[in-house]
Amino acid sequence: MLRTGVDRLKLSHFKYDIPRDLIAKYPAEPRDSSRLMVINRAKETIDHRQFNEIGDYFSEGDVLVVNDTKVFPARLKGKKEKTGAEIEVFLLRELNSQSRLWDVIVDPARKIRIGNKLFFKNGLVAEVIDNTTSRGRTIRFDCEGDNELLYRMIDEEGLTPLPPYIKREVEEADVARYQTIFAEHRGAVAAPTAGLHFTPRLVNELTENGVQVVPITLHVGRGTFSYVGVEDLTKHRMNSEYYSVSELTANSVNQALDSDVNHVTICGTTVVRTVETSLTVSRHLKPRSGWTDKFIYPPYEFAITERLITNFHMPASTLMMLTAAFAGYELLKEAYEVAIKERYRLYSFGDAMLII
Repeated sequence: MLRTGVDRLKLSHFKYDIPRDLIAKYPAEPRDSSRLMVINRAKETIDHRQFNEIGDYFSEGDVLVVNDTKVFPARLKGKKEKTGAEIEVFLLRELNSQSRLWDVIVDPARKIRIGNKLFFKNGLVAEVIDNTTSRGRTIRFDCEGDNELLYRMIDEEGLTPLPPYIKREVEEADVARYQTIFAEHRGAVAAPTAGLHFTPRLVNELTENGVQVVPITLHVGRGTFSYVGVEDLTKHRMNSEYYSVSELTANSVNQALDSDVNHVTICGTTVVRTVETSLTVSRHLKPRSGWTDKFIYPPYEFAITERLITNFHMPASTLMMLTAAFAGYELLKEAYEVAIKERYRLYSFGDAMLII
């Protein structure tokens, strides 16, 4: 229940001051040594733990749902034909694998027009064939051979797409840092960051204690960082992202939902959006694949999500709004105030919270 004194939350309710020195530039080492804030919705309490102690909140038969999307090096630096002007192409998603069409963002946009050819160091060439937005373009890669060759060339040329608020140069080690241990299916331009806290040792500990760790796939797009430009949240539209839910995952989740003792813990907002999209008539998880533009903000009635692992998110972001819908606005607001006071590390490489 919302206790804001207003009938409906607006964008301005989700703004807060950012202590810039709390924005984590690097992940904790090892990953599961990050801090963990535990928020109990029923008791309205906030406790402080380490992430490697999260197993204390799981029981045999519980289900943990993670995102197994894999981040690819989506930032390409190259030059424009004839002028040699330096440009950057941010790959958003592949539109057609046979035609090698990609939806991209270009910078500086004013210099990149339809018909321009873009050249990259390893011989990769692309042609701009359409304008989609002020900074958006559709490009076609000119690459002989199969798509696997194109992907390898992108991997050779591309840089890890760190979030724009991480103010440092991309380092070679970021290829591994900005990837979860669950990563399997290539397609994300941003990491599902709640999963970054897990280590093989921690996952083994959970599974040995009878916890089922099951995957979904949602290819995280750059829309994760898109600014919400309207005060009335009902008017905001999310970018569509591809997702997939297997029958094995659906069966595991549904058995836990029907149990009187087991819980479904969702790892990350991307997983929440996936499972809350793919529902049966009886509000169980449905095995399927497709595209989702689901925007979750308060108030919202969750069908699948019983507990949530997430990070501390940017002000006025859709991620923070989803978390507020689950935790309750006032309790989440208090949690952020405590996090800043206690100097938790924020955002993608920062600390985590478990909301039960």
